[in-house]
Amino acid sequence: MLNERPGERDIALYVAAPQQVLGLEPAQLFLDPSDTLRLWFSDYRQATRVFRGFRIRRAQSEADWQAINQLYQARGMLPIDPQLLTPRHQGGPVYWLAEDEDSGAVIGSVMGLNHHKAYQDPEHGSSLWCLAVDPDCSRPGVGEVLVRHLIEHFMSRGLSYLDLSVLHDNRQAKNLYAKLGFRTLSTFAIKRKNGINQPLFLGPGPQAEFNPYARIIVEEAHRRGIDVQVDDADAGLFTLSHGGRRVRCRESLSDLTSAISMSLCQDKSLTHKVLKGAGLNLPAQQLAGNADDNLGFLDEHQRVVVKPLDGEQGQGVAVDLRTIEEVQKAIDHARRFDSRVLLESFHEGLDLRILVIGFEVVAAAIRRPAEIIGDGQHSIGALIEARSRRRQAATGGESKIPLDQETQRTLHASGYDYNSVLAAGERLFVRRTANLHTGGTLEDVTGILHPTLADAAIRAARALDIPVVGLDLMVPAADQPEYVFIEANERAGLANHEPQPTAERFVDLLFPHSQPAP
Repeated sequence: MLNERPGERDIALYVAAPQQVLGLEPAQLFLDPSDTLRLWFSDYRQATRVFRGFRIRRAQSEADWQAINQLYQARGMLPIDPQLLTPRHQGGPVYWLAEDEDSGAVIGSVMGLNHHKAYQDPEHGSSLWCLAVDPDCSRPGVGEVLVRHLIEHFMSRGLSYLDLSVLHDNRQAKNLYAKLGFRTLSTFAIKRKNGINQPLFLGPGPQAEFNPYARIIVEEAHRRGIDVQVDDADAGLFTLSHGGRRVRCRESLSDLTSAISMSLCQDKSLTHKVLKGAGLNLPAQQLAGNADDNLGFLDEHQRVVVKPLDGEQGQGVAVDLRTIEEVQKAIDHARRFDSRVLLESFHEGLDLRILVIGFEVVAAAIRRPAEIIGDGQHSIGALIEARSRRRQAATGGESKIPLDQETQRTLHASGYDYNSVLAAGERLFVRRTANLHTGGTLEDVTGILHPTLADAAIRAARALDIPVVGLDLMVPAADQPEYVFIEANERAGLANHEPQPTAERFVDLLFPHSQPAP
């Protein structure tokens, strides 16, 4: 293990006396804080429930390996180099994929090892090493089906059991494995102390107390040797210090953003005026007034959006309103968040978030509203709750689908309620807005972003004179030039833009001299 190469993670499993091994190199090795679980195939019971909407197949092409690595990166795992894998017939690992039947997208992957092929194991065992499911996957049961498929694959090869290692506090995974019949095995694993494993042998640092949007920045700062002072973890406040430079942050909002720039973003009417002055495309907008004023705006535009003048995370926003009754009700709801309420013309399209740091586009993503897929059995309410649980688990609790007035309105507009049962395979958006905090998902489109959209985003950032900003646009497609600006977010979330280096570019901006050597 002392010969482990940079960027790799060697593991010694089935260590019966770890204290003896650690005693040889205590400065280099550590006891892995994971539990080893085993399923004896004689105890395995086949599934009684059938999950539909995806198929299981082997990884077989370069595109498959790219899809696997995207899954790994979305889950904070290291990518693999397929060129370095031992061929399967020589004892190398087997990879299975879950592929969505509608879109063809890879939504999950599992990797296992046949011990008998790998090293002539006399016990005829096998092991599971990597299980990953797309955090934005709306299909239920993907992880369970992948694990079951691997189990049944190794059973058909005449093997006796399947082992796996799981972090002791990974409750979601351990619940799945317990359901399948896995039991704790009294053995230990040892790993090499390195930068990748640092959180495992040093324990949780100050970043553990933060939400994902602050944590991603703090972790990048730690990697560069930048000092982190926790000011208020619940509020996402921290101070970074390096050399003689000191910068205070609240997530991605830092001392580098002026109070004027922040206020221009927070007050959506001011954002509108500044961007209109810069010659950018914007929706029609006016402050909500009396019923006659509001009706006049609705008559002119037919479909409108209602939002608080100063708000975030989609709170109080109602989209695609077509009657004055809907508009007035939405205004009353929006006033819970700000007494001043805006009316805007509604524009069809995709919700595009462009992240600009240092007046350069760093990431772009299409944000999609929360969506469920029917199975012909469960009610819409149950599907929403299940989908919401998965989103919470994938985002550290930041994303969930609220069962509120806006969700009910969206369902009623489609002719459903919480007790309705969707047909198997039927897809339904349960929110109109695509905010991550209300269950929305992000699809990275940085590589195909049209130059006109990138230029418009940079012009908007310069007009607002803000060094870090998330700009929301409605577009027909990310690779087309048409757009309408919606709003600017002065505290843009840097998480969930994998694989783009958002935190790296943010810390580059704050501490240019801390950039790693190329």
